[in-house]
Amino acid sequence: MAKKKKKPAESWRIWVDTERRVVSFHEIPGGQLLEFYSRELFQSCIDRYTAQRYRYQ
Repeated sequence: MAKKKKKPAESWRIWVDTERRVVSFHEIPGGQLLEFYSRELFQSCIDRYTAQRYRYQ
């Protein structure tokens, strides 16, 4: 019986610039990369930045 190949873990990435209060789904200069392997943790983080009135781009 052939083994099934394990699917790589899905991840979500955002870049955050706390100085300019910007969250981006694309790399931004001076931004810090945050990578999530849990959809729930990703959504929780997005909710937190939204509550803090971060701008999204």
